[in-house]
Amino acid sequence: MKICFVGSSGGHLTHLYMLKPFWQDKERFWVTFDKEDARSLLEGEKVYPCYFPSNRSAKALLFNTKTALRILKKEKPDLIISAGAAVAVPFFYLGKMMGAKTIYIEVFDRIDKPTMTGKIVYPVTDRFIVEWEEMKKVYPKAINLGSIF
Repeated sequence: MKICFVGSSGGHLTHLYMLKPFWQDKERFWVTFDKEDARSLLEGEKVYPCYFPSNRSAKALLFNTKTALRILKKEKPDLIISAGAAVAVPFFYLGKMMGAKTIYIEVFDRIDKPTMTGKIVYPVTDRFIVEWEEMKKVYPKAINLGSIF
């Protein structure tokens, strides 16, 4: 199984990195911002840079859609996992069209309101994970696995 981890740097990337017991023995690659925190955290990992800033930006969506198409065609992941933010959107939609399964983890600080990215990827996500029971009112098909932290 090949896994694509996609997300912005900072807290979203840290969230994904905390899943290390799950991914450490699997073939994987990362898509994130080319920033110092990401370079430091992912040293030695296969990393593809994406365009930023990406939130609420049509320009970023266009660039990251092209990036997603190029990377997904090359890598052909079986699974795409994200905890946000906007860069996940083109990867989830294009990935689904290419046959990948998707898992989205809504961020820990959202207790009763959705994120923009969560709302957008929810329709195409195979497993939508929340960390608070209250979020199942927002995302009825979500699975509450509790806190990753």
